[in-house]
Parts: sequence; structure tokens; C-alpha cells
Amino acid sequence: MNKKPNLLFFGIDSLRRDHMSLYGYDRLTTPNIDKYVKGGVCFENCFSPHIPTTPGYSNMLTGRDVFGTGVVALGQKAIVEGVPVLAEILRDNGYETTCVGFKNNAAGRGYDNYIEFRGWGPDHDDGRAHKAQNLNDVTIPELERLAKGDKPFFLFMRHMDPHSPYLSPEPFMHMFFQGDAFDPEDKRMQKVYDFKPFGDYIGSWVPKGCTNPDYVIAQYDGSVAYMDSCIQAVLEKLRALDLEEDTLVVFVSDHGETLYDHDCYFDHHGMYEPTLTVPFALVWKNHLPAGVRVKDIMQLKDVTPTLLEIMGIDVQLPFEGRSMLPRVYGEKRTVEPEFYITEDTWMRKHGWRTPEWKLIRSLEPDFHFKPMVELYNLIVDPEENNNVADEYPEVVEVLTKRMNDWIDKRVKETGRPNPIDVNFLMNDRPFASSQEAYDSKYIGGIADAVKLQKN
Repeated sequence: MNKKPNLLFFGIDSLRRDHMSLYGYDRLTTPNIDKYVKGGVCFENCFSPHIPTTPGYSNMLTGRDVFGTGVVALGQKAIVEGVPVLAEILRDNGYETTCVGFKNNAAGRGYDNYIEFRGWGPDHDDGRAHKAQNLNDVTIPELERLAKGDKPFFLFMRHMDPHSPYLSPEPFMHMFFQGDAFDPEDKRMQKVYDFKPFGDYIGSWVPKGCTNPDYVIAQYDGSVAYMDSCIQAVLEKLRALDLEEDTLVVFVSDHGETLYDHDCYFDHHGMYEPTLTVPFALVWKNHLPAGVRVKDIMQLKDVTPTLLEIMGIDVQLPFEGRSMLPRVYGEKRTVEPEFYITEDTWMRKHGWRTPEWKLIRSLEPDFHFKPMVELYNLIVDPEENNNVADEYPEVVEVLTKRMNDWIDKRVKETGRPNPIDVNFLMNDRPFASSQEAYDSKYIGGIADAVKLQKN
């Protein structure tokens, strides 16, 4: 191979790694990805520390933390001036760059070509959403076109299937559920519909009268499996074009998804583990080793430095993230086991995560009426069901100090305020109460969700 490797990038929205069979999930949701990644490297503990989409992709595609990007909330339009994104870096290094389904995002700039696809609600007579097939319909011809060019290419695909609404077509919609979704004695979905900020939105795509949250979770899993089957077609096209040895393939997500967890129903707000845990896997046939699983904790800010080192591109940029490539070959690398976490779209919170503890501190009252301080022991209580902040005030104090010391350090280094301190959910001030937040935050339907993503 005379030119630098191509980069085929599966950027998957809302995919939590513990619902992938690649990471041990008992449902076979990602058989094609599983098989492909056996030929490469799987990172077992990748985290998205800044929720939701806009900050997540900003970290991923710049190699910077939230202070380095200045992006902390959905809909922010611009990354800090002077910070390049991956597409710009690669374009400056001779790549042709194409983006599928990622236009208008702060981290989605710098592409030579933008291609849109229908990626949200029902789009066929069957009433289902064929998101991944719609993506394939425009992506595979573009892959064929790029393959004919003289330049190496970067093809970024934003898959939306795990993002609500979960409306995969047959046979995937029934693949993981054969029970009774409409049992009138089952009252578990009622609190979902009664949560006014999201209840009408969820009710707009869940079958009318559905009472069983297990059915909705199965729809999420079916959507992942449907996407996986469509991804196989892209991988097969790569093989048919004889490009596997010339192409680095990456699978990663911007954040996870809460399902029937922590009252954050079928969305990706809250800083609980289902939202922070994401996949990261790399395959470059006959260049990267096969069958490697790296256990080190890493963050999305490490993705771009890792890719650039693998691709042999030295840009001398001041990344906050670090390349994980040394760990692929068993070399030592100082671990970063604890880190700052934020959410600033539906709730405004920040915190500190260590391998044992997670501290969550609200910066203003939230619409779930949750306590202003939460503390979870991730070893004793991995599902984060028991808030022990009152029981361990000394741990709260220590973690708060570690968080504040790190914030102070980054403020001094960047000369900018913590972005979460200047981004209010009401635009100009914090909510005065949880009731005000509850009454102010609302999604009405699928069209409203689409508008939120484009703001």
C-alpha cells in the first residue's frame, strides 16, 4: 500500500455496549460486528463522559476534553476556535472526506461531501423505520466512488437505529420478544407515559396500549440487530472492493442509552452507567493484531489520537486524549481511571467517576426531582440503585474536592470558564425548582426530536 490507509468510520448514535453481544450481552444483537472485530481490537471500557450527542462527538472527533472543546450541550454550534476536527485533519493530510447523516453538528464540519438519509421515523408502508438501509442506499454507492479515487478517503457514517424511536422492520421487531406487550395487569409503562416531558414522545411511537417495558427494550435490541445486519452489507462491499487491507474500520458510539433505568426512560440523559458506556473497536486487516481485547479505562477523547497514530499521521496537536495503540501491543501506558462527567441538555449536572465511586452533583434542580447530590458505589451497587451520599459524606467531600481541583486546573490551563457554568437550561438562569424544570422541558413527537437534533 503506497498511500495512507482509508478510514471507514461507523459512528453509531445511542449504542450502549452492554447491549451488544460483542461485549457479552446474552441476546445476539451484533453477530456481524462480533465476527468482524475478531479480526481486530476491542476496547472493553470506553466511556463517553460528556452527555449527550454534541459534546460526545466533539470529544471523539477532536481528541479534546470538554474544556478543550467548549461544547457541553446539545445544539451548541461551534467548538472552541482553533480546534480542528478529525475531518479537517485528514483533509489537510490529503484525504477525500465524506460524511453521511451528520450535517449541522458542531463536530461535523470539514467534509468535502455531505450526504443525507432519512434516519428517524416511519418511512415505509410497514410503519417501521428503515434507518440503516436508508443509510446503505446512499453509502454503498459513495464507497464505490471513493474507491476509484487516487486519494485515501475518510467515510463517516452516523447510524441512528439505536436512537429512539426504536422501529426496526420485520423480522427484527419480533426477534427478542414473544410475550404479551398489552397485559392490562402490567402497570410498568404507565409511569413512562405519565412523565410529561417525554411521555407523549414515547407514546407517539410505542404501540398504543403497550404496558410492558420489556417489549420496548426488545425493540431497542432489535434495532441494534437490524443495524448490525445492514452494517454487514457495507463490510461486504469493502471486501468486494478489495479494500480491507487498505482500510482502518472503526466502530464507536457518542453515548449509550437508558432504557427502563433510573427514570430516564428510553433516552440518553442522566450520567448513570448505561449512558456513559460505549463501544470502541478497530479492525485493519493484516496491520492491527487480531483477537485483542484491551481492558484499560479510556474515554472518547482518546479516539482521534489513537486513529491518527495507527494511520501514521503526526499532527503535533495538544490533545487532551491519548493514543491507546501502545496498549494494543501490550505496552505500558499510564491509566486514567477517574474522570470528570457532565450532562447539560435535559438536566444540568456534573460529577466525578472512579472505578469504585460515582459522584453526581446537580447544578440546578432537575425535572426528575432527584437529589442534588448522588453517590453510588459501583463495585457494591453496579446498577446504581442506592444513593449513599448521606451515608458516606466523607466520600462526597473527597470526590467533590478532586473534581473541583481538576476543574480549577483546566480553567487555568485554558483561560476559559467551565462550559457548564455558562450554559443554563433556561438560557439565562438556572431553574428555580424541579417543578419549573418539569413544566419547561417537553418533547411532543418524532418531528420535535428531529428538530432538537438539528438545533
